[in-house]
Amino acid sequence: MITDDRQFPEALAAALALPIEYNGGDGVDFEPFPAFLSAEQTTDWFRAWTGNAELSGDDFRVFGQDGSGGYAAFWLIRQHSPLIDQPVVFLGSEGETGVVACDLGAFLWLLAGGYGPWEAATSYEPDWTPSPNRELVAVAERFAAGQQQSGAAVIEQATREFPDFDDTIMALCR
Repeated sequence: MITDDRQFPEALAAALALPIEYNGGDGVDFEPFPAFLSAEQTTDWFRAWTGNAELSGDDFRVFGQDGSGGYAAFWLIRQHSPLIDQPVVFLGSEGETGVVACDLGAFLWLLAGGYGPWEAATSYEPDWTPSPNRELVAVAERFAAGQQQSGAAVIEQATREFPDFDDTIMALCR
């Protein structure tokens, strides 16, 4: 059951405690937050992002951003499912959207495969190549051993399961 708990699940905290290397633009453009944004901060962001003052941010738990201010979050779409079973999404500062992982376990493998939320949701850098991260592989093996897959497979599965995410979000915009 989803609550308004704003504490990171243990697996997410373990992954986000590790350095995520930007490497001058050749690495991953992701800056984890030390905790989820508050309910008020999330609502303020979502209203600004959509231009819709009637919305709340209750369906999101934001846990990081890319360098331009796009947010990575859990999207609380699966009723009666815990946070770790919710999809991970990216809403970019330039209107980019995407479901980047079907759940936390898949997100751990996405990070381990050398992708961040921005890289998973966009294709702006066709020459960019993911670089797997051994420390993040160890975290993924610890918390999601039975879900091992490549970063590309994580993205493909998420896109296939949630093909209407962009339309859903854009319908909320004013």
